[in-house]
Amino acid sequence: MSPPPPAPPAPPPIPPTRSGVGGLVNGAVALGLLYFGREVLVPITLAVLLSLLLAPLVRTLRRLLRSHVAAVLGAVFVSTILVGGIAAAIVAQAVAIAGSLPQYESTIRDKIRTVQDVTLGRMELMQGEAGRMFGRLGEATVAASAPARARALPQGPTLTDSGAVPVEIRPRAQTPLEVMSHLFSSIWEPLGRASIVLVVMVFVLLEHESLRDRFIRLLGGSDLRRTTQAFNDAGARLSRFFVSQLAVNVGVGVAVWVGLLAVGLPHGMLWAVLTALMRFVPYVGVFAAAGSAALMAAAVDPGWTLMFGTLGLFAAVELLASQVVEPQLYGHSTGLSPLSVVVAAIFWSWIWGPVGLLLSTPLTLCLVVAGRHLSGLNFLDVLLGDTPALSMSERFYQRAMSGDAEEIVAAARTYLKRRSFARYCDKILVPALQLAGADLGKHSITAQQQATVKSTVARVIEALGPDATRPSLRSRRGSVLDDTSIGVHLRHQRERVAGQWQGPIVVAPGSVVLCVGLGSMRDDLVTELLVRVLRAQDIDARHISFDDLGHGPPPGASAGGVAMLFVVCGAPPQEWARAAAALPALRQRFADAAFVGLLPEGEFAAADEALDGVVRSFEDAAAEAGARMANRPPA
Repeated sequence: MSPPPPAPPAPPPIPPTRSGVGGLVNGAVALGLLYFGREVLVPITLAVLLSLLLAPLVRTLRRLLRSHVAAVLGAVFVSTILVGGIAAAIVAQAVAIAGSLPQYESTIRDKIRTVQDVTLGRMELMQGEAGRMFGRLGEATVAASAPARARALPQGPTLTDSGAVPVEIRPRAQTPLEVMSHLFSSIWEPLGRASIVLVVMVFVLLEHESLRDRFIRLLGGSDLRRTTQAFNDAGARLSRFFVSQLAVNVGVGVAVWVGLLAVGLPHGMLWAVLTALMRFVPYVGVFAAAGSAALMAAAVDPGWTLMFGTLGLFAAVELLASQVVEPQLYGHSTGLSPLSVVVAAIFWSWIWGPVGLLLSTPLTLCLVVAGRHLSGLNFLDVLLGDTPALSMSERFYQRAMSGDAEEIVAAARTYLKRRSFARYCDKILVPALQLAGADLGKHSITAQQQATVKSTVARVIEALGPDATRPSLRSRRGSVLDDTSIGVHLRHQRERVAGQWQGPIVVAPGSVVLCVGLGSMRDDLVTELLVRVLRAQDIDARHISFDDLGHGPPPGASAGGVAMLFVVCGAPPQEWARAAAALPALRQRFADAAFVGLLPEGEFAAADEALDGVVRSFEDAAAEAGARMANRPPA
């Protein structure tokens, strides 16, 4: 009996595919909990955020009273008295306005009539003859159909013929007990919510340290350092945001109060307090306060001067606060982008209503802080934070892939207002070219994309530096770089303006710096960039190749005009042999010149031994050239 055939090999296990289904489910569950649990979550969230607002006051009182419980109770008592006083002032002002409204009834009626004349009246006049014609046609149609309708109506006794007596139903007057019951039922719900928030806030303040420890153990017990840093960051940002915004809003309220007293609007304190409170609602709050005050001004003044003066006052105060005071006070300390604030206001108002709109900024700030410290939530920091999603070199490469040279040049000019061209090349341009080289080595970009990148980089370099030129039409199309390196193309651009030798032949002794590339496309570009960096420092730098050096000096050239010679070598292990073979002859020819190597890739012992100095960046090269040219003997 023959043995059974061997079993076929088991198929390799299929690796699990990563999908976003789990993330979508988790997000849907979180949204459901936020929406359906808002009756519980809203008071707790309000209490926690208010505790962060009172935290600085609690710490101050604790240093004075030497008791945490006394500090918490004192802070809550002070805040309750303050909020109660503000509420009493608002109620008193509102009652005063309600009592004075009959005095302004005629003014309001005249304003409404004026607005109707300006809007509806103008629209009726614009209808013109067409409107009147349609009116006459309608009257003729009604007159023609009247007999038919009269014949169709049933003949019989009317309501008045039947002798029925009209009856008017009036509600029964409420007793004082019913009035009090209705009033109590209307204020019971907000009063109960406020009481819950107050009680939870007190316990959060009392158990602040214990709650923090519990959350740290729950969320990040395995990494106490990162979790502690996240909690400290969130607490510091929220406290700073609340205190700073409270200070700014109080200042805006005081400025509005003083301004309204100056323009003569009654009940200025009410509008000032309303403005200070409504500014906590992002973007729309101040407009609501300004609109309410403007309506009051329109009711008080028979003319329009007071209303426009009130609107102008609100506009001036808000512009001063938002554009001058807030950037100087806390700037972008919240870490939120302006768009994320608007989107967060829409989202949280949809989830939690008006309370969500009020809490949208601090809640979103908590999400951004969590995204910065928790790898699983990093997408929140990218979407909502104000930190750039791409580095400057990555943005350069992305724009170059798209051929958007104008945007790169605009960003570069903004950068060059604060930094040098050498630093721009070191920190942005060269790293962007390294990204392009890495993609080219992996064959992940097409020939067309490569041509677009080359053309865009050439246009950007042409537009920057001391030799900035307007890119030619062929350069904009990119065909000029199809078979030419960027460095050679840029050198030819300068030679068309300054001549074959890129400057005068007769020069002062020791006034020229030669920049020599070893021949690769990268060396040509780095050499041309080095020339432009040095020329930005008013150094007469010129780009030549090793082949140009073999032709000898031009006729009539000044002897001893070269003070320095930079040897640019991007890949020393592969290229240095050529430089080493040419250096003895070059030293004899330029006996008084200093030979310095620019090696962007790092250390290379043979270059250090053969040259007078080695630098690794454009900034170091500019500093080296500036120091040697400054110390050269006078002519």
